[in-house]
Amino acid sequence: MSFTAPSGQEAAIGKIGERNIMKAFILDKYKKKSLLRLGDMPEPTLRDNEVLVEIHAAGVNPLDSKIRDGEFKLILHYRLPFVLGHDLAGVVRKVGSKVRHFEPGDEVYARPRDGRIGAFAEFIAVHEDDLALKPANLTMEEAASAPLVSLTAWQALVERAGLKEGQKILIHAGSGGVGSFAIQLAKHLGATVATTTSTANVELVKKLGADVVIDYRQEDFEKVLSGYDVVLNSLGTDILHKSLGVLKPGGKLISISGPPDPDFAKEQGSYWLLRQVIRPMSLSIRRKAKKHGVSYSFLFMRANGAQLAEIASLFETGVVRPVIDRVFPFEETNTALAYIETGRSKGKTVIRIR
Repeated sequence: MSFTAPSGQEAAIGKIGERNIMKAFILDKYKKKSLLRLGDMPEPTLRDNEVLVEIHAAGVNPLDSKIRDGEFKLILHYRLPFVLGHDLAGVVRKVGSKVRHFEPGDEVYARPRDGRIGAFAEFIAVHEDDLALKPANLTMEEAASAPLVSLTAWQALVERAGLKEGQKILIHAGSGGVGSFAIQLAKHLGATVATTTSTANVELVKKLGADVVIDYRQEDFEKVLSGYDVVLNSLGTDILHKSLGVLKPGGKLISISGPPDPDFAKEQGSYWLLRQVIRPMSLSIRRKAKKHGVSYSFLFMRANGAQLAEIASLFETGVVRPVIDRVFPFEETNTALAYIETGRSKGKTVIRIR
């Protein structure tokens, strides 16, 4: 089955009244492991500072499953029904009146900002500041695999950790989407990299540049590693707490899987009552971190086109490369979501839309 639209600035499948329509996978209600509905949606309304992108490929992330399951409905306020999808690569078809840096025909990639997601569709309106030109040496599928995980790694290692040459970092789940990019970025920054992975993925993470590989089926990382400057955690609470012992005094424990901390609530502009709900979620780990003389912070990555432009140069010069496990056709979007929920994917899973 194919949903390819005619190319061109006015590309569309049909019309609802005067608005173009498109095919999309739609979330009608929050429910754990529910199926998205393939249906018609109006083509996104283009604001003055936005770009209409014809999507060629979309990345699939655990964040999509968590939003579908309702885990973020108190923090991310979406009006049902809406379209999921946080990674995309495609071609610019229209630009808003205030857009200055893109024009129709540009090949781009992006992680659209919260509130304007929707990559599991044929078109999307993306704020100009969230876009970057696609790395010239990557296919659409390769480019679509990169935005969310590369921005997460960049904001964790460069911004939050300030990782420097000669420092040591432990990156959990090195064969996953974030982990596979973070290993490469950390090596580029000059750090010594340790990672955890399963037996089947030991060779993969070594090829990505990991200096120390802990096969979690054979060893306990907290008994092997010590004196680390940074830990990047993407796993459960037990791994998070064990990671404290790996860090040296002044070290930084950064988690992208939670629990959220008070600073995150402030960054999100959460109302007072929600901030009080979020605060105790991380109280235990923050107290333990303080006793160890280290810091704990939760990172929820944000859209940033300027950072994606810097990351594009890393792809084009061969410093980093995309790691893709499987590519699914558009009509198998629900199958792709189910696949990443198994936790066995190596790198990223991608949907080919056109």
